[in-house]
Amino acid sequence: MSTDEKKGGDDLLGGPGEPRQGSMDSDEALLGLLQALHPRKPYCIVENWTIFKVDATEDELSKIHAAGQLPMIVFAHNVLFDSQRRFDVGDWVRSTFATSFEDGFLFETRNTVYVLKGAGHEKKASLETIFSFF
Repeated sequence: MSTDEKKGGDDLLGGPGEPRQGSMDSDEALLGLLQALHPRKPYCIVENWTIFKVDATEDELSKIHAAGQLPMIVFAHNVLFDSQRRFDVGDWVRSTFATSFEDGFLFETRNTVYVLKGAGHEKKASLETIFSFF
């Protein structure tokens, strides 16, 4: 492992990052909200999550923004429910880039709305580091 790879791994795994709070609402309340805001979009309710803000070059950021996305990816250690049954309860999941992030707990990608429940974290990491671990 090179020094840069080790440093990237330390950035990702070296600490919890900045504490963040997701939704504390009941699953029933969240389902009602999702049906009102995103009635036809698949969703995945997760806990024990981290939002990675991508530490990208200007060129990488330009490409991400040109695709209508934000330089943010969510990783969750625990899937509570997936509306399309792509993931089992207890599985981990890593999203693609966000297209929106609302109210501090609705993390939307092109294909899915991830509902962030309970306590989580936010940290910066490079694309290479994020994709090398998951």
